[in-house]
Amino acid sequence: MRIFAVGRNYQDHISELKNQKPSAPVVFTKPDTAILRNNAPFYYPSFSKDIHHEVELVIRISKEGKSIEEKFASKYYDAVAIGIDFTARDLQDELKKQGLPWDIAKGFNGSAPLSEFIPLDEIKDIHHLSFSLKLNNNTVQQGSTQDMIFGIDGIISYISTFFTLRKGDVIFTGTPSGVGPVKIGDRLIAYLEDKEMLNFEIK
Repeated sequence: MRIFAVGRNYQDHISELKNQKPSAPVVFTKPDTAILRNNAPFYYPSFSKDIHHEVELVIRISKEGKSIEEKFASKYYDAVAIGIDFTARDLQDELKKQGLPWDIAKGFNGSAPLSEFIPLDEIKDIHHLSFSLKLNNNTVQQGSTQDMIFGIDGIISYISTFFTLRKGDVIFTGTPSGVGPVKIGDRLIAYLEDKEMLNFEIK
């Protein structure tokens, strides 16, 4: 399983971080060691003092494909989940200033908590699907797939231009506004529509 992720895919999030709107999906990857499952706690790493939460809709690739046309992309995924893209913002900001890759700020161990997947046939409309995140019972992020700059099918088509997608790969599709820091003792609860998908502690 490989983890692909898309950055800067919601205009409100682009604005809050004062980034430029991209002309194509901003793609990065995380290693499989980033995955946290079964609501395992996230242990705050010693190398950062500014870890931020970013809640995202995640899609699961169901069959192999490369150079997939957007009009056929819906045939290549079969389920959705909720994930958290933890980001070491202090490391990322410093690396960006130097024009260097920021893999270590995104791909460190445990940086991708992932819920169980829900089959697509249980989803009413993938293109109008809401998700949200609570931090200590306060809603801090809310988003909908209808507000994506690049839609799911377009993302799949774009990524498959460069990488052969394989069954079991997952794609984090971007985060809405409201990202912010977490601290030890915090609890994050993520929802898909009104269904609780993640509930774990920062330790």
